[in-house]
Amino acid sequence: MFTKHLFYLTSEQLCAYEWHNGRLSGGVCFVNNRGGIDDFMDYIDSHHRFSPAYILADLIEEDFQRVTLPHVSGAGARKLLQRRLMQQYRETPFRHHEVQGREAAGRRDDVVLLSALTNPSSVQPWVEALEQLQMPLAGLYSTTLMSEELVRKLRLNDEHLLLVTQQSAGWRQSYFQNGMLKFSRLTPAIDRDGNPVNIGVETAKTQQFLSSQRLMARGQVLAAVVVTPAADTEALNEQCEDGAETEFRLLSLESVAASVGLKTARGVDDLADCLSGHMAEPALLALLAHSAPASHYTLGLWQRYFKLWRARVYLYAVSATLAICGSAWTGANLWQEHEANSDSKQLAAETSSFNQRYRATMAEIPPRVTTTANMRAAVNVERMLATQSGTPLGMATVVSEALEAVPQIRLLQMDWKVNAPSANAPAPGQDATQATPISSLVAGIPQRAPQILVLEAEITSDQDDYRNAVESMTQFAKALARHPRLTVEVEKPPVDTRSSVKLSGKAGTQAAAPGRARFTLNLVWKP
Repeated sequence: MFTKHLFYLTSEQLCAYEWHNGRLSGGVCFVNNRGGIDDFMDYIDSHHRFSPAYILADLIEEDFQRVTLPHVSGAGARKLLQRRLMQQYRETPFRHHEVQGREAAGRRDDVVLLSALTNPSSVQPWVEALEQLQMPLAGLYSTTLMSEELVRKLRLNDEHLLLVTQQSAGWRQSYFQNGMLKFSRLTPAIDRDGNPVNIGVETAKTQQFLSSQRLMARGQVLAAVVVTPAADTEALNEQCEDGAETEFRLLSLESVAASVGLKTARGVDDLADCLSGHMAEPALLALLAHSAPASHYTLGLWQRYFKLWRARVYLYAVSATLAICGSAWTGANLWQEHEANSDSKQLAAETSSFNQRYRATMAEIPPRVTTTANMRAAVNVERMLATQSGTPLGMATVVSEALEAVPQIRLLQMDWKVNAPSANAPAPGQDATQATPISSLVAGIPQRAPQILVLEAEITSDQDDYRNAVESMTQFAKALARHPRLTVEVEKPPVDTRSSVKLSGKAGTQAAAPGRARFTLNLVWKP
């Protein structure tokens, strides 16, 4: 994990800390003058100059204003807030806004908390020194705004809460309403007479101000939580007495430090020394290092080196990810290659074993009558004969289906043959007196040959019903012709209706027409 530089800034000085591996170290302070800034630059040159820096400001010149603005969204809202900030704090570049909800009545305008560091000269020399050293400045933060995160961390859920912490600049009193910051004031820890400030009295003043600003109504109870070292609890108990509208609670600084995860480089003893100054800034710095939110106050161009640093870190991360993925992919390929080589060796061994067994088996077999190629050709011919040779079964099936459709037709005779062309010339070694060779199409080589079926049938209807006989034959022929590869030709109809034939004989009696109407069809099946 990379090192973070944490700078705690007050009006008089800047204290430098380092955060590394979840532990806080350092605490070197520099006075706010030309010599102190030069010493600060020398310190940065010798301490991880290109690590990100975070400035936590605890300044008395920090102003907070609550305003209401029309509720808008998108780019219009951003422009409206920036314009309102410019109007409110024109003399400083360090400005901040926070939308805290909407009003319950009326137009339901947005309630916005505006804040700014009104004396930029307390911050600019340090920021410009970091800029001159090209140090990545991550953000400028406020102890007051960081206390919102502290309230959530400590789970202080009072409706009206006053958080009181002792810091280098004095006692910081921050008022929260339902967990949202509304007001903050910083008072010196020592009064004009050199005596410690009475926290109870200062809390009463703050409560009176909140009531005058209508942030609290009369009769509402203010929960004042004072963060103090355990050693000072007894002294503060005498100052912080509960009243009708005030309820005090004391939290030890040690328990707060444990809640925010504060650890030091040298362990428990160093932590006690760090908190012995009765200050809350180590806990706030640890909270900042853990959460690292976006900068509270705008920095503009002063943040450009941090953006470059962040882009460089992202590129390193992407490069490392690609390197890891590439290494994993290469390792997987090498493993697959190893397995493939092992499989190849195993297959080669099995092939050698099978070849030896084949040669041993073939040595025991008598000499072959013919070659392997001839045997393969014979097998192919046998398969072609089995699958492509002509048989009457297919046409007989078609005829059977047609007979079921026309039951008055009775089959008398079928003559089936393969219509294979005969060779006109004798084969080599034959003369004209020898038999003509038979075409291979008869056996279905290389493809099936056309088939012819001559079908003779009679009609089992009344002898004198010639119209019915013709219609029955027509239905039978159409049933046969439905097959896509079958051609049907009527060779002899049951009644000769040609005009060239002379009508003779008698009709109407069985004696005159002793036989039934017969017809003959030629069926041709083409592959």
